[in-house]
Amino acid sequence: MTAAELGGQEAYRISRVIGNNFVCIIDPDGREVILRGLGIGFKKQPGDLVPARKVEKIYDLRDPEKSSRLMELLGDVPAEFLDVSTEIIEEAKRMTGRRLSENIYITLTDHICFAVERLRTGTAYPNQLLWEITNFYPTEFAMGIQALDIIERRLGYRLSRDEAGFIALHIVNAEIDGRMADMVRITELISRIVAVVQAYYGVALDDQSLDYGRFITHLKFLGQRITQGQYAQDNDSEFQSMIVRRYRYDYQCAERIRDDLAQALSIRLPPEEMTFLTIHLHRLAMNMGISDKEE
Repeated sequence: MTAAELGGQEAYRISRVIGNNFVCIIDPDGREVILRGLGIGFKKQPGDLVPARKVEKIYDLRDPEKSSRLMELLGDVPAEFLDVSTEIIEEAKRMTGRRLSENIYITLTDHICFAVERLRTGTAYPNQLLWEITNFYPTEFAMGIQALDIIERRLGYRLSRDEAGFIALHIVNAEIDGRMADMVRITELISRIVAVVQAYYGVALDDQSLDYGRFITHLKFLGQRITQGQYAQDNDSEFQSMIVRRYRYDYQCAERIRDDLAQALSIRLPPEEMTFLTIHLHRLAMNMGISDKEE
């Protein structure tokens, strides 16, 4: 970072003032970085110094387009909305231990701003995927509920469970670094696959089990690969044949899933994905006592 010494403390030189609590600096690579801190932009001008001890958060969005979008958003929404979304994001990182896409600072801030505006104007926006979200992403949904508490404490507005679901989708989306529209499609895809699996094995899957969670995680990333057109690579045809032969009962379930996705969504699962799907199906079935069929 571009820094100098001020009163024995490291300081950053301002390149642009966004607002009272946000300024930009230029890092050694020539990229703009956003700093947040109480009053660090108040009555400041480009070239002034900000002591590092006053900086509460550094938004180092390495994609220039995302950095520009965040600065544009800060010009349109009150700064406290970014503060709130940042607290939610940092708590989500802590709870999951996962890296989240930088883009969530933009998308979640924007969403919370509009959600509060809808609440103010009495405009209801039901979440049509709330059941799927609560069942397929329980950890993220719990974060969404916690986010409602943060929003109420910081902004004074209590949003609905529907909004907790939307916030959960933003977190899941950031985990796989995709687009929100893709996340909706992936959630619908997971719902179809789970329905086929339950019909095939004739049981309701235990959504509280660890193996169910692992299966849903596999489906989430399968959905990501489908939307991006980047499928798993495994050219070991002997291994694929062994899986089909050994877990034929579970492979037939994978075939039903493949046929359903092809007919309903025009998705074509390649042999490599069929192999990995079969392995996950067999593990799920075995651990839930559904299937012990192996040839």
